[in-house]
Amino acid sequence: MSDDLSRRDVVKIAGAAGVAAAAAKRVQGAPAIQKVKAANNQVQYGVIGTGGRGTYLLKHLRPVDNGRCVAVCDINQSAMDKAAQVIGTNPAKFKDYRELLSQKNVEAVIIATPLYMHFPVTKDALLAGKHVFCEKSLVFKPEEVHELRALANSRPKQILQVGLQRRYSLFYQTVKNMIQKGMLGNVTHIHAQWHRNPGWVMKQPPGPGNPQNWRLFRQFSGGITAELASHQIDVADWMFGVHPQWVIGVGGLDTYKDGRDIYDNIQLIYYYPGGRKLVYSGISTNAHLPYLGSTRPEFGECIMGTEACVEITVGDGEATMPTALWYKEVKRATFADPKDLKTKKDDVKMAGATFALGAGQRGFPLLMDKDNITGKESFLERELKFARRWLYAKGVLVSDEERNPVDVSLESFFNDCRTLNRPKADLEVGLADSTAVILSNLAMDEDRKVFFTEIEKLGKGGAQPAPKGKKA
Repeated sequence: MSDDLSRRDVVKIAGAAGVAAAAAKRVQGAPAIQKVKAANNQVQYGVIGTGGRGTYLLKHLRPVDNGRCVAVCDINQSAMDKAAQVIGTNPAKFKDYRELLSQKNVEAVIIATPLYMHFPVTKDALLAGKHVFCEKSLVFKPEEVHELRALANSRPKQILQVGLQRRYSLFYQTVKNMIQKGMLGNVTHIHAQWHRNPGWVMKQPPGPGNPQNWRLFRQFSGGITAELASHQIDVADWMFGVHPQWVIGVGGLDTYKDGRDIYDNIQLIYYYPGGRKLVYSGISTNAHLPYLGSTRPEFGECIMGTEACVEITVGDGEATMPTALWYKEVKRATFADPKDLKTKKDDVKMAGATFALGAGQRGFPLLMDKDNITGKESFLERELKFARRWLYAKGVLVSDEERNPVDVSLESFFNDCRTLNRPKADLEVGLADSTAVILSNLAMDEDRKVFFTEIEKLGKGGAQPAPKGKKA
């Protein structure tokens, strides 16, 4: 430990992590040992859209015991058959999602369709009286922002949750607690990136007629902004505790000349109240991540305050899990020799003429419950914890989250369906995120500064009042 990183600092970090963990346990229940819930207490759900993302969610739904898949839907029969096999509950199969919504035993739906279908399916599901978990982005067009807000607010007994899983990560919750406790000082800037190499590849046959290519065409997709940046825009909103005032950016279609019409690289700057900023980069030609000692690829965030910063990533949920490193601001080291400074005036002149750098340091891991010494461990358990903490301090290992936030978010959704508690990633979180996506793409397309107040006029002509009908 450096002199500038005191034991008190470490205790404060552990305390922030403890607050997040305690809050999560109140919502989720203790995850270590779970008994299979009685069938009549499980939420009966259907999955609409069983392509890559839908099948991924079904794999993560298998161990979640407070819900049971009773139906799946997709226009592709082979994808639907594979999804049914993955979940293993012998669900009913439908090619028309409206037939699935008509099933009385379906209490909730998980929507993992292409983006352009999110709103129509969500709208029909709410009108059918179902609880809804919809992948991000929640909506595709400006008019859908206004219409979905009106509709969802008219049905308060139905849960609507969006798939922004970072809100369900203990690491991200810990960092939010650290910010609230002032441990990062005044958080002024966030850098975020999602870099891939290659990006999305055009499937054969090429063109928008192949459903596998939907992400590459504007008639179906919000491009990199919707599919990737949306996660990290939400992180910035959450950590800053406020939404942006305006956005500028530049996008290019510079590498992939295969017929797509979305950008293959984007650079965005979001201006928040008080001069705070999110700087975002998304490219398709290099996957290097310059955070966390470059031990993780592609995506992550650097949250910077006047007293400290945190580098964090949610991981891919498979080979890598969420992790974070904390860096405290250290005293500046100067190359000027103090013995050569004869007067205060010289001191000022030298300070302006010499390099003054912060000392280098290793990031300190945010310790989760598994690494905290309680005094109740066996000798071997205690020694293993000390060994892990030593390896963290040396930068050999990083502390990973024990549960995938995707699992936690799905489990939490089913709990909320029963309790009607407000989800962490609720309607307004989802609509704010979708608004940022819509306006960011507009800023790049029109090469101008776009103010977030513009959403109040965009699409209002096409918005419809909440449909009348039987409320939940």
